[in-house]
Amino acid sequence: PHTAPIALPSETALARSTSRASRSITPWLLLALAVIMLDQLTKNMALRGLAPGQRVPVIGGWFDLTLLYNPGAAFSLLASAGGWQRNCLIGVGIAAACVLVWLLWQHGSQRLFATGLALILGGALGNVIDRIFLGQVVDFLLLYHRDWHWPAFNVADSAITVGAGLLIFDELRRVRRSR
Repeated sequence: PHTAPIALPSETALARSTSRASRSITPWLLLALAVIMLDQLTKNMALRGLAPGQRVPVIGGWFDLTLLYNPGAAFSLLASAGGWQRNCLIGVGIAAACVLVWLLWQHGSQRLFATGLALILGGALGNVIDRIFLGQVVDFLLLYHRDWHWPAFNVADSAITVGAGLLIFDELRRVRRSR
C-alpha cells in the first residue's frame, strides 16, 4: 500500500517555535536564579555570623535566627539515615529540577503556574547546592511560640512553600473557572 509522507515542520517554523518557547521560559529561569542567589547569600551570612545552635532573637517569642544543619529531607526526615540519603536527595532534587524546567517550557505562558514552578525550582536547586558542597542543608530561620517550634528552615524552603501554595491556588482558580 501507498503511504503518504510524513510532513515535517519547516526549519523556520521550528526556529520560531523554539524562539517563542525560549522567550517564555527566560523570565522564569531568571526568577529561579534569583531565588538560588538569595538563598545562597543568606545561608552564607548565617554561616559567617552564627555559631551552630546559637539563637539570635529577631522578634522575641516568635522568630529567631539560629544556625542548624539538616542532612535529611523536609522536617529532618531521614536525617539519621546514615549518609546514603545525601546522594539520593541530590538525585531527587536534580530530577525534580529537570521536570520543573520541562513544565516551565510547556507552560511558561501561564504566569501564576510558572511563578510557582520557578520558585520551587530555585528552592530545590538552592538546597541541592548545599547537599553537594556541604553534605547537608543550612537552616537558620526559626519560628516558635512558647513550647511550639516549627522546624528551622531557609530561603529555599520558603520559596518551595510559596511556590507550592501558588500551584494550589492556580489549580483552585482553574477548577472554579471550569464550573
